[in-house]
Amino acid sequence: MKKGLLLLLAVLLLPVVSFAEGQKEEASGDQLKVAALLPGPINDGGWNTNMYDSLKLMEKELGAKIAYTERTPASDYEEIFRGYAASGYNIVFGHGFEFGEPAEKVAKEFPEVTFIITSTSISQPPNLGSFLVDDFQCGFVQGAVAAILSKSRIVGYVGGMEIPPIVNQSKGFVAGAKYVDKSIDAKALLTGSFEDIAKAKEMSKSLIAEGADILVADADESNHGVIEAVEEAGALVIGSSGDIYETVPDARDVILTSMTENMPKGLTVLAKSVVDGTFEAKNYIIGLHDGAVALAPFRDNANLVSADQKAQIDKIIQDLRDGTIDLNQYK
Repeated sequence: MKKGLLLLLAVLLLPVVSFAEGQKEEASGDQLKVAALLPGPINDGGWNTNMYDSLKLMEKELGAKIAYTERTPASDYEEIFRGYAASGYNIVFGHGFEFGEPAEKVAKEFPEVTFIITSTSISQPPNLGSFLVDDFQCGFVQGAVAAILSKSRIVGYVGGMEIPPIVNQSKGFVAGAKYVDKSIDAKALLTGSFEDIAKAKEMSKSLIAEGADILVADADESNHGVIEAVEEAGALVIGSSGDIYETVPDARDVILTSMTENMPKGLTVLAKSVVDGTFEAKNYIIGLHDGAVALAPFRDNANLVSADQKAQIDKIIQDLRDGTIDLNQYK
């Protein structure tokens, strides 16, 4: 009894927990309640914004009461998972590979609560599943686009923490660039952080100094450092996770395109499966094949892409979509 009360108090008192704008804290007994733990801020314009948008879509389409914890400290993962579960949340998301092990532990204690972890392939019956974007495939497209459009024949990737999703995407980037041109110089660097804007800018400037004219930004909040460096040098940037043309409007003149992930759609479908009882404790993967991942339009810089180059890019994407390009041989 005391333990349950303490858990309830913990989730109510934690200052990092935020309820959606205008959302009443009271919910009817049968209202769906969905919560998420995020590693960074909801306004990063990429990974964490995607999760926030997912929650908002669940609120709209499923009538869910939503809550989230931003910049979740690793030391608090288990406590916050337990807090949400103990306070009656039906679904709790951990937004990132790093939430996997704590969720596996807590899920055993709350078999009636569904736990879903993104960017990993773990599963644990009956109530823990995962949702994975094909990061290698996304990086492959970014690398191919960069290689096709680069004038200097040097391209770069700046990622965040050295965790499987980022490592996989960086490897995909190099593979995609080499698929287009084996002689191209494709460099991939990781900042080791999703919040270190200064370091991301420093790494980006070093890549540009070495001749890179197109960079991929895949470091969440740190992407702002990549974009600053690109703007100052007159280079170009390709976004990740979300469409940075929409989220960073002040930099549209240097934004070439983005690999977009329709995570809100995919996660909302998963949440609906929990509601209707069809959810399975397994790994769900999204990619080009199901339309959940796509290359954003070139928009303001469309004049930099010739008809032949656009056709080449479109063919690579179609070949990836239908399996003509087997990525297993490049991993």
